[in-house]
Amino acid sequence: MFKKDPHLFTSESVTEGHPDKVADQISDAVLDAIYKEDPDGRVACETLVTTGIAFVAGEITTNCYVDVPTVVRNTLKDIGYTEPEYGYDYKTIGVITAIQAQSKDIAMGVNTGGAGDQGMMFGYATNETKELMPMPILLAHKLTRELSRIRKEKKVSYLRPDGKSQVTIEYDNAKPKRVEAVVLSAHHSPKVDIETVRKDLKKMVIDTIIPKDLIDDKTKIYINPTGRFAVGGPVADTGLTGRKIIVDTYGGVGSHGGGAFSGKDPTKVDRSASYYARYIAKNIVAAKLADRCEVQLAYAIGVAEPVSVMINTFGTGKISDVAINKLVRKNFDMTPRSIIEELHLKRPIYRKTAAYGHFGREDEDGFSWEITDKAHILKKSIK
Repeated sequence: MFKKDPHLFTSESVTEGHPDKVADQISDAVLDAIYKEDPDGRVACETLVTTGIAFVAGEITTNCYVDVPTVVRNTLKDIGYTEPEYGYDYKTIGVITAIQAQSKDIAMGVNTGGAGDQGMMFGYATNETKELMPMPILLAHKLTRELSRIRKEKKVSYLRPDGKSQVTIEYDNAKPKRVEAVVLSAHHSPKVDIETVRKDLKKMVIDTIIPKDLIDDKTKIYINPTGRFAVGGPVADTGLTGRKIIVDTYGGVGSHGGGAFSGKDPTKVDRSASYYARYIAKNIVAAKLADRCEVQLAYAIGVAEPVSVMINTFGTGKISDVAINKLVRKNFDMTPRSIIEELHLKRPIYRKTAAYGHFGREDEDGFSWEITDKAHILKKSIK
């Protein structure tokens, strides 16, 4: 990805009505419902959605009561699964729950401020967009958000909740040069003809989102390339929490530790340390210490301090990676308890993270890991 020779790179996004994203949003809606009443609740919530059923399971310890079936139905209603003809209707599906308390063995380490599990987490930032995100995933997310917006605002009458996008960018000298290809697949009524779908979505979504200066006569546009997408959502594909981890992060750019985010409270470093690694990387790039930066944090269960901190600027650093690492250790407290406090993570902010990516959304209230409040400190430190 970081070679200077001309090359193509592709990232995908999915709409909030995609089955896996439906599952993610239900899991995070359960977390939010608990956090509204009990900010000290411990939540590890997994969801499976398929024809006629939503199955919610996990380990939850809380002092409040949450009506999980109502949370599930309200989430599905908000997404747009409101009609029986969609094959999945919030009013008529069955909701099954299998929830137990968090293991006391895990709680022993977390209660003292240690990490809720072992593992490695990555954060990434790049100056190729103003959001300091890779361009392919940023544009892919904007396409799916716009597709959902025109559906919810009834700009067209035939759209249904499921959908996908994909964007291929041509890079030259490690910089975005042009859009090579755009793929947009939209769930629709069986009554609409494909020509109408393609004409409308080209005008209302692709032409609105993709910068015109990145499009040329060689750019390929594919809209519903099979010609039909009338069957979608959980009736077409089973959805599971945590199955879109690359969509959730950087679209395949950089590394990934393998842990999913949704349904996990921030004592789970899979989530909180990934957010903090993004926070560190974004502040480094915002301080102009590097054009690109990847941060790896690794933890041992029950241990507060990370077992390792790695900084990689891929040769773009204005100072050495070793020097940046020293600045990071001086200016960022990477213990789980401090991360939770600094980023204010014990809040019901998670349902909205569960679709259209957890990073690069500066317009969203509560995404505290996107703030670049330490950039001036890092910049000042090297003068």
